[in-house]
Amino acid sequence: MELQQMRYVVAVAELGGFTRAAKRCLVVQSALSHQIARLEKELGARLFERTSRQVRLTAAGEAFLPAARQALDAAERARTEVAATAGEVRGRLAVGAIPTVAAVDVPAALRAFHLRHPHVHIVLRDGASKDLVRDVRDGTLDVAFLGVLPSYRPKGVRDRELATGELVAVVAPTHPLAGSTEVGLDRLATEKFVDFPDGTAARAQSEEAFAAMGLTREVPFEVSGTDFIVGLVRSGLGVALLPAAFAAELTGVHTLLVREAPARTERLVWSRFRPTPAAAAFLAGLGVDAAAGPGESPAPGVPDTGH
Repeated sequence: MELQQMRYVVAVAELGGFTRAAKRCLVVQSALSHQIARLEKELGARLFERTSRQVRLTAAGEAFLPAARQALDAAERARTEVAATAGEVRGRLAVGAIPTVAAVDVPAALRAFHLRHPHVHIVLRDGASKDLVRDVRDGTLDVAFLGVLPSYRPKGVRDRELATGELVAVVAPTHPLAGSTEVGLDRLATEKFVDFPDGTAARAQSEEAFAAMGLTREVPFEVSGTDFIVGLVRSGLGVALLPAAFAAELTGVHTLLVREAPARTERLVWSRFRPTPAAAAFLAGLGVDAAAGPGESPAPGVPDTGH
């Protein structure tokens, strides 16, 4: 069994066809098909069901795929570790971030990292905080930037608090509240809200604040993207609660301070296992010791701005 054969299997599984997989792997299709057939013979089981219209994993293929990915990841890790001994950082850096992260300028941090380590392949994706924690815990992501309730502590990962601040109300310029600078939660409770989906950490920050005041509110618009949230607010369809530092950069809306404002903490999380050389270098660029335990104060060099 060879690593190249595993790469071919993963490519076919991900792309759903031998032709596309051969193109990705820079090999002629006949050679790719031959190597997979050899592997199937060695395993004594077919990995794919082939028809004229589609290629699907068999039960054996479904069982083989995760192990193949782990083997390829381990081989890549071995190469990057050897390169690191010579002072060269290679491999892959996978970063996750909530859309409203403000404590760290993530694009600037990634650009600085890329300039220092041009041979690292950088992957960035956004998502909900709980999903990002899961992906760091599972090894899909190396590090992630979260926005959570101040009382929240992620499990199964190392973490560091970056900043804590309050949310502000965001309304359309034509909204009756646009002439004010401050508003109470009791007044906001009479409005229709645009917010993140129920069950997300971003939504929980607002829900907990209203519940603490014995208030309920109507949330007819649930969306996961901040651009969509701002667009709906700007059009006058509802109001929103967003981090102050993030809201300060918005145009075409009016922001108000909120009495009894919901609080939010941004946290940086990374694997509790030994990080890859790329992940360790990225964390070091943020002033974070990758071996540090959870619950410590913000690291030197990491902005501690409110939001």
